[in-house]
Amino acid sequence: MRQLLAAVLLITASSHVYARGVDLRLADKTAELIYLTESSTFGYGGADIGLGAFFNEADDLMLSGTMMITGNSANNNSPFQFGVGFKLSGAKLDGPDQQVGALAVGGQIRYVIPSSTPIAFLAEGFVAPEITSFSDATQYSEYRFAIELEVTPSARAYIGFRHMQYELNNGPDYELDDDAHVGVRGEF
Repeated sequence: MRQLLAAVLLITASSHVYARGVDLRLADKTAELIYLTESSTFGYGGADIGLGAFFNEADDLMLSGTMMITGNSANNNSPFQFGVGFKLSGAKLDGPDQQVGALAVGGQIRYVIPSSTPIAFLAEGFVAPEITSFSDATQYSEYRFAIELEVTPSARAYIGFRHMQYELNNGPDYELDDDAHVGVRGEF
């Protein structure tokens, strides 16, 4: 776990990263805080980088680093935004007392309804097959759906649903999250 955190911090420190904001997601039995940064070293549009810490009522702890390159389709007036990227995660699962990790590829689709108070629909997913899952994990999958409301140009509130699980070497699938959540994303 320490090696994963050190690698994420090293990657972040070695690129041109600028502070951008935070994203806080809360549910009845889970919480996640993501520190958002931006890097313009990856060409057009740059990349959104998130460094997160997730924990739940079962005392599971997961640290993650996410990089997502996002932008509009070829038609800049389109309400659709698309993203592709990856997520590196490492977790200490308290229930089965195992350490797991994965390098997952993912994507995102966001549809913004233009209005005086924009509303957006978001779908996002990540998957790591056995070849990029490590320690006691054989696979990682996560998907999330959300409805966002732009409160100000730099703040969004949202409600959503997320499913996040690891498949384990010696045991059944282990769900870290499978519930609705509320969140606030603020940029500065």
